Amino acid sequence: MIGIISDIHGNYEALKVVLDELDKKSVSEIYCLGDVVGYYSQVNECCDLLRERNIPCLMGNHDWYMSTGSFCPRSQSVNDCLAYQRKVISKENINWVKQFKLQFEMDDIKMVHGGWTDPIDEYLYEPNSEYFNKIDGSLFISGHTHIQQLISFGSKTYCNPGSVGMPRDNDPRSAYCTLTGYEISLHRVEYDIEKVFDLMDKAGFNEYYYGGLKTGARTLRRL
Repeated sequence: MIGIISDIHGNYEALKVVLDELDKKSVSEIYCLGDVVGYYSQVNECCDLLRERNIPCLMGNHDWYMSTGSFCPRSQSVNDCLAYQRKVISKENINWVKQFKLQFEMDDIKMVHGGWTDPIDEYLYEPNSEYFNKIDGSLFISGHTHIQQLISFGSKTYCNPGSVGMPRDNDPRSAYCTLTGYEISLHRVEYDIEKVFDLMDKAGFNEYYYGGLKTGARTLRRL
């Protein structure tokens, strides 16, 4: 059994709990589909823990912004959080993020952060058979949307494990999945959201930047 996580976004409180749950399941390996950085304040803690555990990570769009010194073209709030993280992230962690890969492949299993047209920044909100019939493989796993999904299209299956640090499917619990052979199980787990709120307040961010964590809303919102 292997564990698959995605979209941590500097939420160390959520990451700790998810990794503890995976340890209880005695997984042999853990893979991260990207977006380790972005949004929440404990970016170094997240990077340090993943590095310590030798968990391989894919390049997400927020990781790309951080590693290249660029910004998100869609969201000022994203850029506010990136600006903060750039001030605090260690040189070692920046260099580590720069080494993230674009894709993992294991036989007929393929993983990216976004999609197979754009591995970093393609949103697969409504995956369909026509899309996957054009791609070799039988099991496809990606993150980016923060919406947990498991859909089969005949001989092909698509999974989004959901987001560890910022769920957007109206369920505030951290999301992840496990893989045994080609069989996927989806999981959710609660964590200490209030501690994330306190840390964001301490870092100078108001509730607009973290209010969506309370409900698992798709967008940032006030409480």
